[in-house]
Order: sequence, then C-alpha cells, then structure tokens
Amino acid sequence: MRIKRMYLLWCMFLVPFVQYAQITVQGMVTDTATQDPLPGVSIIIKGTSQGTATDFDGNYLIEANMGDTLVFSYIGFQPKEVVVSGGTLNVTLDEDTTLLDEVVVIGYGTTTVEDATGSVSSVTTEDFNKGAIVSTDQLLTGKTAGVRITNNGGQPDSAPNIRIRGGSSLTANNNPLIVIDGIPVDNTNPAGVSNPLTLINPNDVESFSILKDASATAIYGSRASNGVIIITTKKGLTGGFKFNFSSNTTVSKVGKKIDMMDGDAFARFIQEYHPTETDLLGVDDPSTDAEDDLSTEAIEGRILYDTDWQDAIYRTAISFDHNFSARGSIFKSVPIRMSLGYTDSQGLVKTSDYERVTSSVKLTPRFLDDHLKVDINAKGIMSKKNAIDEGGALGGAVNMDPTKPIYDNSAGNLFGGYYQNLTYDEEFDVMQLDGQWNPVAILMQRYRPERVKKILANMELDYKMHFLPELRAVANVGIEASKSKIKEVYSDNSIATYNINEDERMGVFNPGVNYRENQDIINRTLESYLAYEKELDGIVSNFDVQAGYSYQNFKNDGNKEEYTYDDATGLRKLQIDEQNPTNRYYTELNLQSFFGRTNINFYDKYLLTLSFRADASSLFTKDNRWGYFPAAALAWKIYEEDFMENIDFVNNLKLRLGWGRTGQQDITGSVGYYPSVPLFEAGGATSQYLSGYALYSAINFNPDLTWEKAETFNVGLDFGFFPNNVLSGSIDAYYRTTDDLLAYVPTAPGQSLGSSFAKNVGSTESKGFEVNFNVRALNQDKITLEFYGNTSYSRAEVTDLQDVSKITAIESGLPTGTGNYLAYHAVGYQPYSAWVYKQLYDDQGNPIHGAFADFNGDGVVDNDDRYYKTLRPNWTFGFGFNFNYGKFDLSSSFRGQIGGQVYNAKRLTSGWVDNALPDNTASLSNVLDFYTGAADFNFVDIQNEVPWSDYFLEDATFLRCENIVLGYRLDDAVPNVSMRFYGALNNPFIITKYDGQDPENFNAIDNNFYPRPRSFTIGVNVDF
Repeated sequence: MRIKRMYLLWCMFLVPFVQYAQITVQGMVTDTATQDPLPGVSIIIKGTSQGTATDFDGNYLIEANMGDTLVFSYIGFQPKEVVVSGGTLNVTLDEDTTLLDEVVVIGYGTTTVEDATGSVSSVTTEDFNKGAIVSTDQLLTGKTAGVRITNNGGQPDSAPNIRIRGGSSLTANNNPLIVIDGIPVDNTNPAGVSNPLTLINPNDVESFSILKDASATAIYGSRASNGVIIITTKKGLTGGFKFNFSSNTTVSKVGKKIDMMDGDAFARFIQEYHPTETDLLGVDDPSTDAEDDLSTEAIEGRILYDTDWQDAIYRTAISFDHNFSARGSIFKSVPIRMSLGYTDSQGLVKTSDYERVTSSVKLTPRFLDDHLKVDINAKGIMSKKNAIDEGGALGGAVNMDPTKPIYDNSAGNLFGGYYQNLTYDEEFDVMQLDGQWNPVAILMQRYRPERVKKILANMELDYKMHFLPELRAVANVGIEASKSKIKEVYSDNSIATYNINEDERMGVFNPGVNYRENQDIINRTLESYLAYEKELDGIVSNFDVQAGYSYQNFKNDGNKEEYTYDDATGLRKLQIDEQNPTNRYYTELNLQSFFGRTNINFYDKYLLTLSFRADASSLFTKDNRWGYFPAAALAWKIYEEDFMENIDFVNNLKLRLGWGRTGQQDITGSVGYYPSVPLFEAGGATSQYLSGYALYSAINFNPDLTWEKAETFNVGLDFGFFPNNVLSGSIDAYYRTTDDLLAYVPTAPGQSLGSSFAKNVGSTESKGFEVNFNVRALNQDKITLEFYGNTSYSRAEVTDLQDVSKITAIESGLPTGTGNYLAYHAVGYQPYSAWVYKQLYDDQGNPIHGAFADFNGDGVVDNDDRYYKTLRPNWTFGFGFNFNYGKFDLSSSFRGQIGGQVYNAKRLTSGWVDNALPDNTASLSNVLDFYTGAADFNFVDIQNEVPWSDYFLEDATFLRCENIVLGYRLDDAVPNVSMRFYGALNNPFIITKYDGQDPENFNAIDNNFYPRPRSFTIGVNVDF
C-alpha cells in the first residue's frame, strides 16, 4: 500500500515537469487517401523557427516540448496542426484539391498538372468506377474524354475495345499501348484470355495516366500511335503494417432478352402463315388428317410445351470477390506492399464461369543515403474459365422451336436426357440429327477449361550520382510470361459427338477430348536512360534532359492438338499433320529504340518539351527497319502573368500547343510476323507429288513494307476558376493525319503470290475536340458535392487508298452466306462505314420487301446505288456525381454516345416470315415476335440485296447508367479499425431507341450478343 501511495505522490510531483519537458518526437507522415509516405513535408514548432522535414520515406525526427503544436505543411496538401502528446506522432495529410501539384505519370518519368505540356488525363482511386468490377478497364470506363471503352458483351472476361481519339489506323492494331509499372505489355492475348486486363487485380491499381496527343506519346514511339495508358499500382510504406480487407458479393440478371415468340404465339404464327407445317409443332397430336381441327385456337390449346429457351440458358449469376493487402516495411526501412485476391464470377449463361487468383508484391527500398532507389514489382495471376460455345448456345436459344421441351427422359432417349429432334435417313436406315441442336445440351455436355498462369515482374534501379546529384541513371528490366492450357471435352451421349457410322449404318457417339492447346509466351524488356535535372536562376528556371535505349522481345511458342472422328473405331483420334506432327506454332517480334527528351521552364511561365525516338522493328526489312518520331510541345501559364495578378477568381489558366509524329508497325493480326520476308510453307497430305514428300509453296510477302506514320497537332486549355477551384477542367482540339497506312489489300491476278498481301496503301485524316470538367458545388466540413463530366467529338475520313477505292472491314461479316461484309474503309468516307441500299417504304411506313432506291436512275438497282452510312459514333460522353454527408457517401456515373448505327442482325436471321420453315432440317425455327412489332411481316426472305438494306441499321444513341453506389463508413465500432459498407447497382438502366438487345457494340453488328448483366453488389472494406 505504501508503495502505491509513494508512486502516486511522485506522479503528482512530476506532472508539471513532464508537461513541459523536451522530448524527441518521431513518426511518419502519409497521404490520407493512399497511405503513401510523403517526403519533404515541412514540420515547424508553432511560434518558433525550429523545424525539420520528412525524409524520402515520410519519416521525421524533431526535439519538442510536451504540449507544443507541430505544424505540418506540404505542397498539394492541406496543412495540419497537431499537439505533442508523446514520443511517437504519426500524421496523415489530406490533399488540397485547389493546388496544381498533383503528380502525373508520363513516359519515363513524372510531372505535375501544373507543368504538363501534352494532353494528359489522370484518373486516380477517388475517381474509379465502383461496384461489380472484374477487370481493370472497368475502373476507367466513361471517366475521361476521348477514351471510348466498349466490351464485346457481358462475359466475365469480355474483351474490351479501347480507342483513344478513335484510333489512327484502318486494319493495323488500333489499341493503345498499356504500360504497367514501367513495363509496356504485349498486345497479343495469351490463349484462353479474352481480356488481358482481367489479369491485373483492380484493387492493386493506384492510378491511370492517359496520354492522348503525339507530343505526350511520341516518347514511346512505334507502339504509341493510338495513345498510351499508364497503370501505376499501389506501393508500401515505412513503419508498422496497415492492412486492408475487402469483400463483395454480386447478384446479376439479364437486363433485356430478344423479343421472340412464346409457344402460343408461335403456334398461331405457323397456323396463319405456314399451315402445312403445323405437324412439326410440339402438340399432343401432330396428325394433320383432314378430320382434325387445325384452327389457331385448337393448335394453341394442344401445345404440350411452352419453352422460353433464353430463360433456359440464362441464370441468376452469383459472384464473389475477396482481396487482402498489407502495407508496411520489413527490415525496418524497406517499404513493401503485398496483396492476394480471389474472384469467382459466374456469367449470365449457364456454365460460363470465371475464376481468378491474383497476388502481388511491391518493394521500394532506398540505399546509399537515398541515392539509390529500387522498385521491385511482381504480379502473379492464375485464371480458369469455361469457354462456352456462344454461337451455338445464344444463337440456338433464339432459333429453337418454343413448342419443344428441354428434356426428354423417355426410355429411348439417346442424348443423356436432353430433347433432340431426329430425322430418318432412308439411305442408312438410321436416325440422325436434323441440324437444330438443343442449346441447353450444348452448354451442359461440353466442357472447355482454359487455364492461364501469368507473371509480370520488373526491377527498376534509379541511381542519383554522388558526385553530381542532378544526374540520375535509370535501368529497368522486366519480364511478362504466361503459360496457357486449353482442353475441350465432350461428355457421353453428347449431341455434338453423334455420328453415323457408314460401315455399320448406325448412330454412334464419340465423346472425350476434342481439342488441346498449350502455349508459352515470354516477353522481355530492358530499358535504360540517363536523366539530368537542374534548377537555375534567370531566364531558364529549370530544365531536365533524358536519353536512353529500349529493347523488347516478344516470343510466342505453342502447339495444338485437334481430334477427329474415326470411322473404324468410333472413337476420337488425334489428327496428325504429316508435315507438322506436333501442330506447333512459333512467332517472334523484336523492337529496339533510342529516345531522348528535354523539358525547359522559362520564367516559371513558359514550358517547352522536345522529344525524339528512333524505332526498329523486325517486321520490316533492313532498308525500312527504322522509323523516326519527333515531337514538340509548348505551354503558357497565363495565370502567372503580371496582368492576371488582380484577377482573383482565376486559379489556373494554361494554354498548350503540341505537335508530334508517331509510328505503327503492328499488323501481325492480319499478315503474321514475317510479312516482309520470302518464306515457304509445306503443303498438307493433299499437296504431295510423291507420297510422303510435301510440296512447298511461296508465302505472299512485301519487301517494301514500311512504317505507318501519324502526325498530330493539338491545342489545349487547362482552367480552374473561383475559390477552391469550384470549376476546373480542360479543353482540347486536335487534327491528325496518318500516311502509309498498313493494310491487307487485294491484288490483281498474276501480280503477286496470292490474292491479297500487306501494303502501305494511303492516308486518313481525323479531327476532334474534348472537354473535361469538374464542379465542386459544396465543400463544407460535413457535406461535399462534386459533379464531373466529359464529352468528345471525333471524326475521321479516308483520304487516299492509292489503287483501290475501298478496303473490306473483315470484322464486319454478316451472319448470312459466306464472305458477306457490311462495312468498308472507303475513300471520302469515315472508316468502317456500312455500304448499304436505301430501303423503300409504302404509304403506311412499312418496308417494301426487296425494293430499294435507284439513286443513279439507270433503272437497275445494283452496287452503283449503294451508299455509305457511318457506323461508329462521333460523339461520346460521360458524367456523374459524388456526394458525402457525414459518414454517408452516394455516387453515380453515366456514359453514352450520340449517333452511329448498329446493325440489328437478329432481324436478319430471325425477323422474316419464311425463317420459321425447315431448312435442311425437320424442325421449325422460332422468329422475332411479329405481333409485338419486333419484326415486320413484309420481310418474307433475305435473298439478293436484302441483307444490305439500311432497314437493318438503327440509331445507336444511348445513355447508360453505369452504377449507383451508396456507402456508410463506420470508424468507431472497433479501435483502430475503419469499415465502409456499401451497396451498388451496376448497369441499372439504359435509355435508347434501339429495338434490339443492346446498342453498345464496337463492331456495330448485334448478333448472338452475350447480354450485359444488371447486377446488385453488397460489400465491405476494412482498414486496420
């Protein structure tokens, strides 16, 4: 007891001395939003001149008295005052959005919003789309002007088509260059991967930088002709570990189905328009004797089944996404971030499943008194999906007779309990398939696992010379490697494996493995450069210079195994190519470059950027191998001028001018990897003069093939007005020409080794403008409201194709006949325009079947009467808001397009009266619901010119609500734990006049479209 009383007396005596005793205060300063350490933060003891600053890792050390107030200030962040209450004091700073020092990542370095001279947009974690996010591109959709992201449908790994300012080429690659943590990644997807950006965990992404104009992209040269998207991932911090766990569950349903006839409507339709075929309906008595009552009412009443085949293949999809990350330091001073993610995503179509495991490690140690910075990144991904037969399932669900059942459990069923219509073959005295397959059986009796393992890793060394700190040497080495395995297996009694054995004259099955593929991709990157930066007094405030070398090698090595039916054994056997028994394929591409850039700042008002890059590609011959790409940009900080000094409402006003040339060499998707080299290929078993000796044929090549070149002029204005930058944004306008277009074009007979070959064919020009803006409507302690928006206009025109007037757009194939295409790249018109006939209509506005306008008045409707109609939209836009009140947050984003056309291919395949009739089958085919106006009774067939009628083209304008997200933050329930709960609606509605399933389709042909899901997500995010 005495000891306790003595202890209390000593404490009471020492309190006033401890309160004012000087102690050593240490801690770390971090960014509130990202938890990243902040170097160079100024720390002053309030009321004195004593102070210090944080080191590169955000750590500080200062002598202060208990009760002193420390003032923390840092450019770009709001200052904070904290009372000293102990020896350890960690502080977080909030970003000050009124300042212009936000760091923007550019090619081989960084700059600030204030000092950027090119057209560069930055999208950070605060701006990302939220909700059901599977792939990284979904974070960016609709967020910045001039960037149009359209996926191929609602598959969990649906391939995105990303276009920055519409792309610059015709048939060469139009995708932007993607750079992830300094590694320019391959444009070729690994086998089994539709969307390469699903192989990056969206939760690892810190920011996007989008480089649009040539003055910004030219530093990347040959791969930057279509813009650059730089992805930066999150990094660690110095100090104790901080953890994050996030989890969400998503329930998805089909938003809109195709308007097909149900069983009763279909029976009525057949009775009214094809009464002789009523015996093919699924009724209780298919007899067509004259005594039977075949009235519409009687037929409808005898329907045994009313199958909604779309409902049969679709499902309510449930998906899960879990992520865990840790950020801190190891060995006391080595910042590290580690993450692990698991995604299990069900597609809307049955068996369409996608599973992914991701992991990442990022270390950013500093050595030699911070003179040597080391960044080490490693991302590992394993994914598995079951790739469904989309054409068979989606097309079959539309085509299948609704009066037929899904299942058939009768004793004589051959197909594992699934209904399948058969016809009798008199020649073989056997029942055989009639050509129309049960779409549910197609899904359930086929399994095609596609597995991919991938690693993306690099190490960057950044050394600041001890003898000359302004000079840095940077080296970056990286690898992108993937291993893919695909196997396609048919189950027992699979409809797809049912064959007629000609010897035994019987129906047999040959289930098992049908296809295998193994692929290894290894891409290597090595880049190094010197950078010198100097602060000066005088006309030149500061300048920096860079010069370096880049090496990239892309290698793809794989083999395929295809299996065929063996009449002799009734089993599947490996199909052997006698000249290539392993069915191996191998391609390799090498790129090497030299580059340089300088930035000069005059009077802190005028900014000049000059860059140059020389690229060499193995696609071209030695004489044409090198391409040279210069660029220049000038920016004027108008708000820094003396005449702006008294204009208080202007915080930022900067004018930018830019010019540059970029190159394009990626035409491998059309012509392979060796289009300039004379090569020979071996013929197959049918191409042999003597048995076992192959004949070799020359492959078409063009030794004069050279670089496609694009030249861009850009003018831009950045602005920020009123206190706290209530209104801020940018306006850009550009003009671009592309010459020596790379294309695969037809050749005249006898002038080459084939009917077509790769060639530099002509020119295009494009122009447009972009507007981005932010409005901070409210900015108070407990309530904030921010609106953002963007819009862009882009129009291109083909100006020259040399010896031809148009080039076929091979991605525009119509689902009828063979070799029928909708779109062309034609001189004088926008690329990818539909070449169609003008449909004629009667006085009631109904289309007249087979009647088209004779534009030239020669009395004959032929190709001379066709005209071009633009398919892709010129106008795109996006907008949304973020609202915070106390601990609640509400946000929503919208996007859309104005103009453009979409070809309603379901009207072509299912919207004509005679489509219901058997065609080499014994089954009726369902049709669009004519009675509800989904199609027109005037269309009887689709012969002759009908498929190219502009009747099938519809306005593609739409407004889509991307998401609505409501969240609540709970910070007080558990000490040192912050939780945010949220619910999100994704794709809740779309406003459009389009009658088909979905107007958003990159190729503008709506056929067998995998519907985009309408989903609801609930989730939690925990920081501790």
